[in-house]
Amino acid sequence: MDTQIERARRFRALHNRSKILLLPNAWDAGSARVFEDLGFDAIATTSGGVAWSLGYADGECAPLAEVAAAVRRIVRVTSVPVSVDFESGYGESPAAVAAGVRAMIDAGAVGINLEDGIRHERLRDVGDAALRIAAARAAAREAGVPIVINARVDNWIIAAGTEQRFEEALRRARAYLAAGADCIYPIALADAAVIGRLCSALDAPVNVGARAGMPGVAELARLGVARISTATRLATLALSHVREAAERLRSDGTFDHLEAGFGYPDMQRLFPPTLTT
Repeated sequence: MDTQIERARRFRALHNRSKILLLPNAWDAGSARVFEDLGFDAIATTSGGVAWSLGYADGECAPLAEVAAAVRRIVRVTSVPVSVDFESGYGESPAAVAAGVRAMIDAGAVGINLEDGIRHERLRDVGDAALRIAAARAAAREAGVPIVINARVDNWIIAAGTEQRFEEALRRARAYLAAGADCIYPIALADAAVIGRLCSALDAPVNVGARAGMPGVAELARLGVARISTATRLATLALSHVREAAERLRSDGTFDHLEAGFGYPDMQRLFPPTLTT
């Protein structure tokens, strides 16, 4: 518990907005070790990548117990803070969300994402969403672990109308911060001017999702962004390369494309053998 609390405090300090926190999203213990070996200060999970690795679709289809076990494996092999993409909270009520958050804390997590969209189809009532964040904060307080709650605002996935969308997102972000969130994540927002406007309007860290075509880290820092995550993109990039290699293996029967720049010895180095008696 002392180690987890120390990691939670370290993770919280990384949100002080003195520099951007680059947060790669892992989907299993192997990907997490690769990211830690590269020198990232913290790691997040991707709900989609974790679900696929467990044999389920994204969208809270993976059982909570299996997700917790996956988080526990990632935490076991890393020494950096780990934050969990907890989707919409794995529960219909705030009390159920609190129980799920406690399960993530028990697995070693020091941060969570909570989204206010429902199946990418509609937005949850802002009051209900705020109550779920408050329940998550209360669960963390009871557990004694000061987790970072990243409140995802889904307006740019679901809602329409540029100005209405911005004002509604701002209203939601302020409600979530008042309820106990630490960071705001306007997922799918990629317009530099709007990102800058949101960062200026909120006295809190803002997380954006990296994607091709977005401004680079230096420009996002200038706009006031505090944290950048990668969502499913690293997982799908890895799977895309695997699919292409397997497709070539099946189509032309040659093997030269199976040579890896980061191979078996490199991965083995990341997992020193554990001696048992």
